[in-house]
Amino acid sequence: MKIVKWFFIVFFLVFASLAAYLTLIFDPNDFKPEIVDAVKKQTGRDLIIAKDLSWTFFPSIGIELADISLSNPKGFDAASMLEVKKIVAEVELVPLFSKKVEIAQLNLDGLIVNLETRKDGRTSFDGLQSASSEKKPVQVDDATASPSMLSSLDIGGVSITNTQIRVSDKQTGSEQVFSLDNLTLGKFSLGEFASLEYSFSAEMPDMTLMSQGKGSIRVAQDMTQVQVKDFKITNAIAGEAIPNKKLDITLLTQLEVLLEAKQVHLILDELNADDIQAKGKLDIAYGHKVPKIIANLDLGDIDLDKFLPQTDKAEKAKGKSQPEAALTEPDLSAMKSLDLTLALTAKSIKASNMLTSNWVMDLTLKGGILNLKKLAADLYGGKLAVKASLDGRQAVPSYSFEKSVSGVQIRELLKDAADIDLLAGSANFNVKGKGRSLLPDNIKKNIAAKGKFEIADGALYGVNVPQMLRDAQAKFSGGSSSTTSAEKKTDFTSLTGSFSVVNGVVSNPDLVMSSPLIRLSGAGTANIISEALDYQLTTAVVGSLEGQGGGEKELLHGIEIPFLITGTMSKPEFALDTAGLFDAKLKQEAEKVQDKLKDSLLKKLGGF
Repeated sequence: MKIVKWFFIVFFLVFASLAAYLTLIFDPNDFKPEIVDAVKKQTGRDLIIAKDLSWTFFPSIGIELADISLSNPKGFDAASMLEVKKIVAEVELVPLFSKKVEIAQLNLDGLIVNLETRKDGRTSFDGLQSASSEKKPVQVDDATASPSMLSSLDIGGVSITNTQIRVSDKQTGSEQVFSLDNLTLGKFSLGEFASLEYSFSAEMPDMTLMSQGKGSIRVAQDMTQVQVKDFKITNAIAGEAIPNKKLDITLLTQLEVLLEAKQVHLILDELNADDIQAKGKLDIAYGHKVPKIIANLDLGDIDLDKFLPQTDKAEKAKGKSQPEAALTEPDLSAMKSLDLTLALTAKSIKASNMLTSNWVMDLTLKGGILNLKKLAADLYGGKLAVKASLDGRQAVPSYSFEKSVSGVQIRELLKDAADIDLLAGSANFNVKGKGRSLLPDNIKKNIAAKGKFEIADGALYGVNVPQMLRDAQAKFSGGSSSTTSAEKKTDFTSLTGSFSVVNGVVSNPDLVMSSPLIRLSGAGTANIISEALDYQLTTAVVGSLEGQGGGEKELLHGIEIPFLITGTMSKPEFALDTAGLFDAKLKQEAEKVQDKLKDSLLKKLGGF
């Protein structure tokens, strides 16, 4: 017992002597003038430590700093670039003798950072880079720098509270405020998981953000690996530019960082954003000159229309024109700084009121070229398949594409996509093209494409060609037009043709529409800039018009009648060329008379 008693007495005397030495002989405030002068020489800024530095003792030794500030350059609105209310760092004394660092507690409170950009381009960082930093870096012995020199690192806890970063840009007139309300790290040891929690907020010109996160973090014993486990993040975003002015996002993730291999592996267990639900994984190799990213994402049902600003929807519904976008090409230079491979699946995606399902997409981005290798989806009872590429290496981007649809119900598609009720039927369609520029008007002007289409068992809406023929037939025979209100629809068994797109004009040289009643054929154009239609067609009766409401003897059977389609894509206009009809009928009747005269003449001649 005496030995134990004397041990504690000696330990107390040593600790008391050390405390006395530190407080009476070694005053940390003696270094304050040197620190202030060094900062002044290196940066030209004033470092102010308003309160004296003080020691803390038992059960740990540490130092406390308070009321610290670093000035901004002259002429800036905020006098200080950086302010700290209080910093306390406590270190366990005894483990230091065994090359062990045990931080009992690290607290930082009231950090304020004011970052300004003046109208003349000067910033708060000007002058902070010292001349010494431009010198050749000091070579450090690998053995000295090796983390193995640190046998252990234990931290009782870290607490960062009331941190605020204010970013002001006088050139754009914007100001942003980022606040870290708290960041808390629980008891931490190498090789062991420790709790990690934060609360963060941001105020930007067009939105506000509230974010909270909680999970566990582990640093490997050899300090080559960092793991974050079961980290759940909750974000609340609000602002006029946000869809529906508010968006809540939650994530549950697992993260692994391999420091020596320079790799990051992220598993996204859950992602919920409004009605969107997703999961996936992300692998990043950041040791390369261009970071290499491999991503796999699985999405549920997505309604992208919900993410359109409500004002845009209202103006579109009222037919108001949107403000013209800036006539500059988008800057795609960032595409060169990424090597991305993305595989995406989705249960359904709705965009611009058009619904697709069972998405499968594979794309790569490398060297400034985006290559959509595959996009397949179910589309209105049929299938959609797309391949495309986008070259962003030049100031004006270029692109190419191949697209095909099969078995698609074209009426529903046109109504949802463009609010056009013109065609119905089961459509097969393929097109291949290319172009330059991503400006909307230039896309229409510069696109060059060729394709074919075939629509089976459908109808042309807005016109009843058989009824028009019956009316023409009635007028021709001296009767009156039909007074029945027949539906403005022309049924057909097939509608086929090919097309090409040049300078914003779609040319269709071989349109053919067939049905048991009529045959319609000819050529025409559709201007995708003005939406104007110009078709010169001919129609002929090949069966009884009784099939669509007729019943009279077909006086027009076999006559090719000029048929015109004009107007616009949204409001097409259909018309029979009645003058051409009478000329054709007159020609037919004249030919019949000539045939009768020939027959009569032959009979008479044969009678001799």
